Amino acid sequence: MFSFFKLNDPFRLIGIGIYVLLLTFVYLVLSPFPITNPQLMWMLLGERLGQGYYLYQDIIDDNGPLSAGFFTFMDLLFGRSLLAYEVVGRILISFQILYWNSMLIKFKAFDVNTYLPAIIMAALFHFSFDLLSLSPALLGSTFLILSLGQLFSQTVLQKDTSESTLLIGIYAGLATGFHPNYILFLPYMIFTGIAISSFSFRQLMLSLVGYFLPLLLITLFYFWNDGLEEAIQIWPLTFLSEKYEYQSLLSWLFLGIFPLLLAVAGYFMATLLRGSTINQQKQRQLIIIWLLFSVAQFFIIKKQAAYQLVILIPGLTYLITQFFLNTKKEIVAKIAFYLLVLGLPSVALWYWQQKTTESGYFVGQSEVTYSGNLMVLGDDLSPYLNGKLGGPFLNYRLSKLYLDQDRDLREKARLFQMLQKQKPTTVLDPNGDFEKLVKQFPALESQYTKTSAGVFILKK
Repeated sequence: MFSFFKLNDPFRLIGIGIYVLLLTFVYLVLSPFPITNPQLMWMLLGERLGQGYYLYQDIIDDNGPLSAGFFTFMDLLFGRSLLAYEVVGRILISFQILYWNSMLIKFKAFDVNTYLPAIIMAALFHFSFDLLSLSPALLGSTFLILSLGQLFSQTVLQKDTSESTLLIGIYAGLATGFHPNYILFLPYMIFTGIAISSFSFRQLMLSLVGYFLPLLLITLFYFWNDGLEEAIQIWPLTFLSEKYEYQSLLSWLFLGIFPLLLAVAGYFMATLLRGSTINQQKQRQLIIIWLLFSVAQFFIIKKQAAYQLVILIPGLTYLITQFFLNTKKEIVAKIAFYLLVLGLPSVALWYWQQKTTESGYFVGQSEVTYSGNLMVLGDDLSPYLNGKLGGPFLNYRLSKLYLDQDRDLREKARLFQMLQKQKPTTVLDPNGDFEKLVKQFPALESQYTKTSAGVFILKK
């Protein structure tokens, strides 16, 4: 199997397709995972936006506008289908695998052309079940990997770079529109463009224009829909809200220690034990800085879950491939290969299955079913499994930060209008946030009846 993928033969992609399909069958048919809290939030967001509401203006959530639009499209086509999210996610990762392997071959990243990166990348995606499903991080990383591919093209000598420098910026800007955390790759683009790709001032300006073009179009969209002020007010709060720690860093380290060791070994083998062309040295520098910025992203993420790790996969794939290509003892390479390609998905599947009963990452079953539209001001989203979002506060941690802000009369009026526009039938208020709002707005008190602790019902 190791020798099979090591050869430069495009038909090896069929083997990679079979590998992904077999693991897909195991994950979706033999050992399916329940829906997670973030997945349910994305479905609720798409469902609500499809009813004519707008992100930030009508719904408080921390997803990027482009991801919100994509989830709306998913809802229009498939509704609340977890299978659709899984299938679309695997289509995106298949594209990333094919694209990244082709870029490594096209720009001579290694001394030999090989399809090892493709099978390694496919294995790394099976580090966790949620890496395989549709997510804002996966959507954004698809454009970031396109941007990285264009940066690799800059390492090729005597190449006309006008088009690629513009594309670097456009792809990075689109990635930020899908996943705001990826704004960190703006300084990455600037730094690597100047320090490694030797951008001229014209090229730097061209890439910056490309970066801000998608964000300008998003701004224009909100301006046309009278929501720009709300977007400007809420978007910065997404970086200040309390974090959802769905998974521990130790759980990531337990599963990731072996791929990390292979990547570190690959880096030192490529750097110290063999010579490299100037282009390959630049490519290695791009990857190392990419990984450093990827790690820095985890200081600002607000949902600590494994799907956020997707941004590390291209860089780790590159370094691990260096390990396999530079290991002189073939028996060591084969053992490490089978542990990565077969062992990592198997252990990860077993490990995360053990977590389904004890982790707050998955949506539990609600003991009570509520009729009408709901608004849950808390972390427990289980009532939404059999109900629909009926209010503006989807992301509770962000909503709490938004509600705790000091407001002048104009901003209070805007908040009240937001609630009046949607009027949820039932409000679940375990932490007393809605009760505080009722005291601030007497009109709300006349509209809602508190039936039990933490439950408000809209009067008929």
